Amino acid sequence: MKTTTNDESLKNWGMLILLALVWGSSFILIKRGLEVFSPGEVGAYRIVAAATFLLPLSLPRIKNLNKHQITYLIIVGLVGSFIPAFLFAKAQTQLSSSLTGVLNALTPLFVVIIGAIFFGSRITRRNGIGLAIAFIGVFILVTVKEGEGFNAFSGINAYALFVILACICYGFNLNIIKFKFELLKPIEITAISLLMVLPLALVFLFTSTDFSYKVVNVPGALKALGYLTLLGVLGTALALIIFNVMVKRVTPVFASSVTYLIPIVAIMWGVLDGEVLLLGHYIGIVAVILGVWYGNRK
Repeated sequence: MKTTTNDESLKNWGMLILLALVWGSSFILIKRGLEVFSPGEVGAYRIVAAATFLLPLSLPRIKNLNKHQITYLIIVGLVGSFIPAFLFAKAQTQLSSSLTGVLNALTPLFVVIIGAIFFGSRITRRNGIGLAIAFIGVFILVTVKEGEGFNAFSGINAYALFVILACICYGFNLNIIKFKFELLKPIEITAISLLMVLPLALVFLFTSTDFSYKVVNVPGALKALGYLTLLGVLGTALALIIFNVMVKRVTPVFASSVTYLIPIVAIMWGVLDGEVLLLGHYIGIVAVILGVWYGNRK
């Protein structure tokens, strides 16, 4: 027996808010992890935690895949999870968690651009205008500095490029999933793609970093490790499952609206953690969110 429309709507909004809270909190968790671990250690352990959590879903299903599917799942694992995990961690060594969360909102626009360039999708006039508005916002965000006004060109924070590169990776990832996978369910794609990059993350973590030494010897390492475990399990594995379930239940427009809520959560965490946002930052934030909204609305 189906539930009432109001009950369904309440569940959908509940999942949307939960997802925004989880994804929006990812940036403060990265910040906490970076207090002890290097960006490479943060990125690699995030993948290890997420992939290990999803092993019960991925291992039984991998034997049913063909070579074509495995190849694309490796690519999805790299551009959808592995590379962005390192890029976000590197970016937050010089960017606040709140601004990183705002820049992450550019993902839907890169989905449109990459779809048009590489996958034959159509880019509309509205997409173009939204993109222009959003990038004006990005330019403001990466140039404004305390006591210097906007100071364009001389104050550009190049670490914002790491976030933009991560958004480009996500743009490729979502288009590959859309155009190259017809039989696999979204949850299977998530779990198995993470399994594909798990060995790479493990090898890097335990042969190329001081991760093991820090866990045992550095004060506060276990606490930081707890934050990173939450990041991997909640911010990567469970969040993707929630999103995939929501996509099945609601329209794409409703599902994509989480993009506009994530920066709000990230900013709230940043302000609570003592991060300072200037007037120019708020102008840039509004421009980014406005551009993403306009460029993707129906």
